[in-house]
This record gives sequence, C-alpha cells and structure tokens, in this order.
Amino acid sequence: MASLMTSTHRLSDYNRIVVKIGSALLVENGTLKQSWLEALVTDLMDLISAGKEVIVVSSGSIALGRGLLGLAAGALKLEESQAAAAAGQIELAKAYAEALGNHGKRPGQILLTLGDTEQRRRYLNARATIGTLLKLGAVPIINENDSVATSEIRYGDNDRLAARVATMASADCLVLLSDIDGLYTAPPAQNPDAVFLPEVPRITLEIEDMAGSAGSELSRGGMKTKIDAGKIATAAGTSMVITSGKELNPLRRLADGARCTWFPAMATPASARKAWIGGHLEPHGIITIDEGALRALLSGKSLLPAGVVRVEGQFLRGDAVRVVSTAGRDVARGLIAYDHDEAALIIGRNSTEIEAIVGYSGRAELIHRDDMAVDEGLEKSGQER
Repeated sequence: MASLMTSTHRLSDYNRIVVKIGSALLVENGTLKQSWLEALVTDLMDLISAGKEVIVVSSGSIALGRGLLGLAAGALKLEESQAAAAAGQIELAKAYAEALGNHGKRPGQILLTLGDTEQRRRYLNARATIGTLLKLGAVPIINENDSVATSEIRYGDNDRLAARVATMASADCLVLLSDIDGLYTAPPAQNPDAVFLPEVPRITLEIEDMAGSAGSELSRGGMKTKIDAGKIATAAGTSMVITSGKELNPLRRLADGARCTWFPAMATPASARKAWIGGHLEPHGIITIDEGALRALLSGKSLLPAGVVRVEGQFLRGDAVRVVSTAGRDVARGLIAYDHDEAALIIGRNSTEIEAIVGYSGRAELIHRDDMAVDEGLEKSGQER
C-alpha cells in the first residue's frame, strides 16, 4: 500500500517544470475557455518570474478543430480527427501566442510524433529545440502531431507524451492537470470508501491496479495513462504530481497547498540520463581522445573535436559511442553529435572550423557533457587508472 502520509513536496522545489493540460480543461463545446487559459498563463508567468523554466504540453487541437469544422458529436474517423487537429492547432497556437504575448512572452510550438521521442536522432533534435527555446526566453508549447500520426504510430494520450517530453528536456517536475485532484484507492465517484493518497513513493502493481485495466473507462486519458506517465517520469529522474485543473489558477492553487498526489523521482534527471547512456545503450563506435581532452572530461566539460585523435565504427548522429584514452582505457560513453564520416573530418580541428569542413553550422561539441556518462572511478580519482 502506498504511504498515506501528507506529502512534503512543493512546486517551488523544482526548477524545470512541464505542465500538461487536458482538452476538457481548455475547451468546452468546441470553444476555447479563454478565462481559464488566461489564468493559467498568469500562473506560468509567476513561475517564470520566480526563476523557473516552464514547458507546456497542451491538448485541445482536435476539440477546437471539431468546433471550427462543425463536426458532429460522437466518435470521429481517423481522417476527421486529423482534419480537426490540423484546423484546431492553428487556433490553439494563436490563443497561446496572444495570452503569453499579453505578458511580453513568446511561445514556440513543437508538434511531436511517437518517433520523435523514441528515435535517438530525432530525440536529440527535439531536445535541442526545447533547450534553445528556453535559453531564448520562449515558452515551448508541445502537442502530439495528430494531423499526421496514425493509431499505430502515436501516443494517443498526452499524459505519456508529457512524461516523454519531461524526460527529454531533463525536467525535474511534471504537473498533470486533471479533472480529479489525485489518486484514490478506488474511483471516488463510485466508491465512497475510496482513500485519497497524497504521495506514492513507488508505483507498484497494487498502484497500477487502482488505476484500472487497459480496457476500462479510465484507460484513455484517465488514471491508467497517468500512472503509466508516472512510471516513465520517475524512472528518468522527474517527480510527477496530479492535481485538479478545474478551477482557475490551478498552478497557484497547487503552490498554495491544493490537494494533489506526488510521485517522487527515483533519481535526479541528470543522473538518470547518464545511467541510461552509460548502461543501457549499445555503443556503435569508439572515440579515442588525448590527455588534454581526458582532463577536460574529468573536470565536467564537453568533448570537443580538437581533443580527438581517432574515430572507429559506423555510427550515426545520436548513436552511443565509447570514449577511450590513448592507452585504450574506457573513459566514458556518450551520444555523438556527428555521423562517422563527418566526425572523421573534424577530429583534431578547432570547433570554429566545423562549418567550413562539413558545410553547415554544426554543434561545437562532438559529445556534449549532458549527453555523456564519464566512468565514475575516473571522475572520483581525477586521473586515468
């Protein structure tokens, strides 16, 4: 049984926060709930003013498009859903642009498919785009690309998509705004004896059973997908919280102690990501580095082309590679930013020469420090063993 203790987690404890918004909160009868959106954006600005970075994963394009195109109530065919998404996404982006613009902020729209979060090359591109938008002071607004995704290649719910976005962006908190204020031992509307759980230290089979089976009415966009999202998020170092979004200013209410269920992360995003890189990816090549580069890596810096003396293997951008010293000792594993043929051309060269050599303005680092797991023994000793 999950702990029944009062949670001590606070939204203010986190620095990079992903907020997931469901269609029912944002759209009613095919029309945008303007006052709700404006209140939410005020909450987002409060977080940004407090030094937090925020990313929004927003549903609503199909619900909006349905109203715009005059589609009848009831289940939609795939092509109707895709058409509704295409029409609604324009309206949704416009609404966010106007609401954020009233506060002097700009959104950056990103439409993702399942492959964008599962295939390493596309994953790295999406991760870089999110990071760059945040650095430039924009608010990433993310949705699944419903206008092209089919039932076989889509998430189908934004709970799990939000969890993937949170792990991709190395967010330390995922907020799921829902029509329910957290997790109960049973559906509270059906069972008056259902017990509210303020914190779930670990997602067990018992917790999964509380969320309902895959075939239940709770499954699509319900509690089951939220628990699935929690498994993804917490394993990757992102804490998750479920709270009600029905009232105005739901994030402010959460910060002020509104009822919610917290799912604490099992590690930090950085440590979880490095563990994934270091132990769960099959390397496709070998990068041999000189003594200067070795010292740089041990001091926490990225790997630049200038410090590389040899590349081996047939790797592509985004593949995992081994990093070894000239003595052949394993130093690190990382996700490389260039294909083998390009990497072979730029090794030993200054990063300022990359564009002239490969023909485009690539990344300055061969492997960025955020995409690299250095051998723990070497890091602790500060020298090669």
